[in-house]
Amino acid sequence: MKRLLRGELIGLEVRVSDSTHPGWIGIQGRVVDETRNMLFIEAEGKVKKIPKDTCQFEFRINSRWLKVDGKLLVGRPEDRIKKKIRSR
Repeated sequence: MKRLLRGELIGLEVRVSDSTHPGWIGIQGRVVDETRNMLFIEAEGKVKKIPKDTCQFEFRINSRWLKVDGKLLVGRPEDRIKKKIRSR
């Protein structure tokens, strides 16, 4: 989990498992870009902009799906490497 939070998200397969916006739930595709507050997911031939802080994401790592709260992903990608992550 720590590697995912500190690593590169671009290129990973992702799906939105929960969100405050019902239209975003179930979107699945590949992360093509990332900003401080948004993930850009290529799904169904279009790029969709999904805010990180209002969603729960599931990332496919090897053959497993890891669930991540989007609030943990908020921040510039280059600064996430430096962020300290507490274990629960």
